[in-house]
Amino acid sequence: MKKLVLAALAAAIVLFGVSCGTRQTAKAGGPTVRLLTDASGIDDKSFNAAAWRGIVAFYGDTLDNTSKRGKLYDVVTAQTQDMYVPNLKQASDEKYDLIEATGFTWADALNEVAPLYPKQKYMIVDVDWVKQPNVMQVTFSEHEGSYLVGVVAALKAKADGIKNPRFGFIGGIPGPVITKFEMGYVQGILSVTPGAKIVDYYANDWGKPELAKAQAKNWYDSGVYAIFSAAGGTGNGTIAQAKEYRSQGKNVWAIGVDSDQYQDGIYKDAKSAVLTSMIKRVETASKVALESVKNGSFKADVVVLDTKADGVGFSAANPELDKSIVDQVNTVRQNIIDGRVKVYATYAEARAAGVVPAGLQASDK
Repeated sequence: MKKLVLAALAAAIVLFGVSCGTRQTAKAGGPTVRLLTDASGIDDKSFNAAAWRGIVAFYGDTLDNTSKRGKLYDVVTAQTQDMYVPNLKQASDEKYDLIEATGFTWADALNEVAPLYPKQKYMIVDVDWVKQPNVMQVTFSEHEGSYLVGVVAALKAKADGIKNPRFGFIGGIPGPVITKFEMGYVQGILSVTPGAKIVDYYANDWGKPELAKAQAKNWYDSGVYAIFSAAGGTGNGTIAQAKEYRSQGKNVWAIGVDSDQYQDGIYKDAKSAVLTSMIKRVETASKVALESVKNGSFKADVVVLDTKADGVGFSAANPELDKSIVDQVNTVRQNIIDGRVKVYATYAEARAAGVVPAGLQASDK
């Protein structure tokens, strides 16, 4: 009788493992994670792509060989914000060891769902105001990395002999995170060329590259030299327009964001329309959270990845960036780390310090 009971119990355990694959594989190969993204998905070549890259690398896979996808990790894309809460609840019901949400647009949904699953571990990127005891929040000093690409653009314009240069910024949905990108970029430009003119535009969408492409065309036609886009998939329109114009011999540039978008800007003979990119190592956020789950150190802390922590930086991949420019920017980078250069993160602070102009569309709320 006792043997029958043990046999039945063993069978039940096997069935449980089959029906709850994520828990079973967690013991065998590490923690399980589901990445939740907005509509631009992991093919945005930017923010979500970087988060996904960090997850894939954590498990020893590559983007070309995601052998453990569906076993230890997966991703679900919400086509509309109405799906944020249902997607969070579904992942929570499936008992992943970690649920990662990318971007501040997930904050309200996570604040609603996290209290319903107090034992579930969540991580959200770009948010520090979700005060739940089971949510790790990872933020970046985007203003510092953006300052560096602003310096790159201004130094390149000076090297090219551009008189009275104009620079553009295209944002996705206005908010404090995207404001950090714009504020850093503008401060970086003006630190090199105090009289430079700045124009900005917000698409109010992360996934409409046609909006950025149309705006970029208008600006390039009016004499704007370089455009920095922090707009998710929308920003790919800026790169597309820059590629088109540089292939025609026009001296205009796009600046990439989050990931190094140099390859995305290639238009002829390995020449790229992406002058540089503000590197925001979102992949590091994924790895930090997964490692904390793996070793049992997960806490509902705010983790800040700044220049000193190598959380942000700039790309020097484009060979048309002279070494002298790269060296100057690296000096500025070290000055930020050492505290000799102060970069303001909010529009209010930057305006009070007199380092950015009035009339920009950036929002601190």
